[in-house]
Order: sequence, then C-alpha cells, then structure tokens
Amino acid sequence: MVRTCWTTTGVFTGRGGARTDEGGTLTGDLTVRTTWGGRQAEVAVQYSGTSEWFTLTGSPVPCDSRQDSRNLHQEVVEAVRAGGGATVPRHDRLGARR
Repeated sequence: MVRTCWTTTGVFTGRGGARTDEGGTLTGDLTVRTTWGGRQAEVAVQYSGTSEWFTLTGSPVPCDSRQDSRNLHQEVVEAVRAGGGATVPRHDRLGARR
C-alpha cells in the first residue's frame, strides 16, 4: 500500500506547547506531519524550517482509513494550536475518539 502523508506548516503552539518523545515539549512555529500506511497513523512535528522530526507523544495510533488519518491530522493541528502539552488524540479502530 502507498503511504499517505499530510503536512501542515506554520502551526503556532498554544501555551504549554506540544509534547514529543525525543525532544520534550516544543513551542513556537511547528510543522505537523501525519503519515498513514493502511493500519496506523504516525504523527511527528518539527520546528518549521528545520530538518529534525520528533514523534508527537501518543504516536502511532490505529487508523484504518485514509479519511480517518486526514481527520486525525486536523485534530492534531488543532491540539497543537491549543497547546497544553498537546499529544496525539487516541482513537479506536473505527475512528471514534476515546
């Protein structure tokens, strides 16, 4: 299966930033990327304009469809904008939020 990737640049974090596994909490101007390969979605963030990606805490998550991965990506972008130590929202296999 071909992997699908969603990328949003210029996402400014809200107060408290976004939590990552490798880099701790990131704040400021980020790029958010969600990659879907058919069974799960992987979410990563980077400081805009840099090359190093960090796994957003909670990634990967089960995700059965391309549309669910697109919806998840938008939820992540909104969570990062809200801040508060944003992580990946959890979903069950059918795409319902937990």
